[in-house]
Amino acid sequence: FKGGVEPTRITYHDSCYIGRWNSEYEAPRQVLGSVNGIELVEMERNRRTSMCCGAGGGRMWLEEDAGQRVNVERTDQALETSPDVIAVACPFCMTMLSDGIAASGNSEKLETRDVAELMLESIKT
Repeated sequence: FKGGVEPTRITYHDSCYIGRWNSEYEAPRQVLGSVNGIELVEMERNRRTSMCCGAGGGRMWLEEDAGQRVNVERTDQALETSPDVIAVACPFCMTMLSDGIAASGNSEKLETRDVAELMLESIKT
């Protein structure tokens, strides 16, 4: 998080539990929108059409041998927005998307952060 020096491009990944299970899509975006220096960019698949990170379905503990891992596919979708940060609000999503970033070779220039972390940093600075 660049801390307001220049806008930080952030894309938010809707978790299955907060999003589709509890139908809460706006609260995390409102939090992100209240932080100075954040430019929120939406992935094509967002809110109700968001894609699962894979962990809630147990994919965190499986080795997939057919096709692309679901977390890598979701990370690729996030990368289409050219973000500096992928924001999440779920520890499973944090792990899965961090692993997806590492697999994509973008860990030098992209990170996964929790919405709460970003909010805390904004009030500390």
